[in-house]
Amino acid sequence: MKIKKLYSYSNKRQIWRLLPTETGKLVIEERDADSKEVFFACIDIKTGKKMFNNLQLKEKFWVGIEKIYKDLIFFHKFRKPDMPGHLGIIVFDITAKGILWETDKYIFLFIHDDELYCYTEVFEGRNFYKLNYLTGEIIADLGEDVSRINSLREAFTGDNFSDYFFTRQYNPDSESNVDVNNHLNEIKTRSFLSGKIEYINLPGILLYSFHEIAPSGGKMNNIFRAVDIESGKVIFEEELNTGIKVFIQDSFFIKNDLLFLLKDKTKFITCSINK
Repeated sequence: MKIKKLYSYSNKRQIWRLLPTETGKLVIEERDADSKEVFFACIDIKTGKKMFNNLQLKEKFWVGIEKIYKDLIFFHKFRKPDMPGHLGIIVFDITAKGILWETDKYIFLFIHDDELYCYTEVFEGRNFYKLNYLTGEIIADLGEDVSRINSLREAFTGDNFSDYFFTRQYNPDSESNVDVNNHLNEIKTRSFLSGKIEYINLPGILLYSFHEIAPSGGKMNNIFRAVDIESGKVIFEEELNTGIKVFIQDSFFIKNDLLFLLKDKTKFITCSINK
């Protein structure tokens, strides 16, 4: 098993979300809390080639992503700053690099089979609609039947994460692989380690992140490591954060044969995993 760096990415802003698309792209959300600005970028997930960068909408901060569907990004605004309620739909075309349509009338629910389900707020309830996802035109007025919408949402919106691997915290009582237990127990018992170990166990390879006390004391370094589990040989190692005072969680994940490492909060490294 081999791990090879493909590319790194950084705009020197805090990386908020990484969102792989169904068409081999990666949408990146970056936030600057001091200036209260949010930026979006899109790259080829295999090569790192930029398709667009530093995208901002009219609303510079209070905006987020509902869904990416067929190379369209469905954005939302917020009803009030610092409040969770969403407002409006803004549809951005990744290929054309422009806004396809937008409205403040509807609030996004979900998309299925090229149909966008949304609602407007009415007195003591909601009125639901089905829209053409490319134009925003109404296909059907679905009325106020919440139970029907909930049934549709349960049937349609099971996001498929079968090609993802996310970390879990190491607990020797819940890990059945003897080699994994032996290796992580040895790492865990080191006197200079602190906090939990997060890991992903794949056939033949163990990937994990841990924090060690820095030699100067008082601060920690966050280390990622990949090990051939049969031989115990380290095949890849990267220092993700240095001189930190708080634990960094969820510092890596895997999609298909790609490994994503979040480094210093403002950078990520993409690696290939090959047999």
